[in-house]
Amino acid sequence: MTYRFLLLLVFVFSSLAGSSLNAQVRDLTADDIDAWVKELSNWGRWGKNDQLGALNLITPKKRVQAAQLVKEGVSVSLSVVAQTEEAPDNPQPFVHTMLNWGKGTDSQWASDNFNVSYHGLVHTHMDSLCHLFYKDKLYNGFSRNDITETGANKLSIHNVKNGILTRGILVDIPELRGVDYLEPGTPIYPEELERWEMRTGVKVEAGDVVFIRTGRFARRKEKGPWSEKDGMAGLHASCAKWIHNRDIAMLGSDAASDVIPSGVAGIDFPIHLLTIHAMGIHIFDNCDLEALHAQCKKSKRWHFLIQSAPIPVKGGTGSPLNPIATF
Repeated sequence: MTYRFLLLLVFVFSSLAGSSLNAQVRDLTADDIDAWVKELSNWGRWGKNDQLGALNLITPKKRVQAAQLVKEGVSVSLSVVAQTEEAPDNPQPFVHTMLNWGKGTDSQWASDNFNVSYHGLVHTHMDSLCHLFYKDKLYNGFSRNDITETGANKLSIHNVKNGILTRGILVDIPELRGVDYLEPGTPIYPEELERWEMRTGVKVEAGDVVFIRTGRFARRKEKGPWSEKDGMAGLHASCAKWIHNRDIAMLGSDAASDVIPSGVAGIDFPIHLLTIHAMGIHIFDNCDLEALHAQCKKSKRWHFLIQSAPIPVKGGTGSPLNPIATF
């Protein structure tokens, strides 16, 4: 009996043994989420004044290791092209206005202006740790009063001005399930995340950025855009403990990371709540993961160097950006 076969048996029996437990864990209430806010907390882990949260896990050693993943020199963007047309998932389109275009003899310059309300479900962006309150508190115990009409005095996006450079991992759930994409409202459970690790042989480790592919943009291309009211595939709240145990630096997805609706009465976006507020994990929202999916299959590996940098706006609650994966 081979070692690989023994591993398979252990996995099968542990899965069967845990099936009833998993069913119980999936049936979550607002009280469960409230308890996990405390249980999964990283408050004080990096000091009472820390404003970087889990980005502290991206150490110099981690960056060096990530840079060594570059073998082919092939880069792939994870950003959606700026969406200037109104759509069900884009009620506030990106506005591009030309200011100068070299008209006549009075100017030799072309210049323009961008205006974008980037939070929401279409523009690729990064959520800072000031993006979410819970019971009048922000990550690490800062008060919601630190956010005013002039901006965020704590946990602002400008704290991330040195950027992100670490190992990225694509967790490709449609690939795991053998489908092109997940339908709106489809939950993803922690045992699937573990199955993906076993299938690829890539264990998620401290300081990694994990991207969850649901195939949203493949479905959007085929069937057109749809509203949040019609649901989004994503992580069920029960995945929060897996995220905490893996000690990831950031979480990303091709939608909002959370499954919509959440399946937890009284709590919308529990994954956002538990990552941003409790664990201090910044989030990449609305990443187009289709080109990354194709490159991972071509390169036959599901981990890569990921790098990105926000616009360092002091007081900002996040930033539009363009994450780049390099193989």
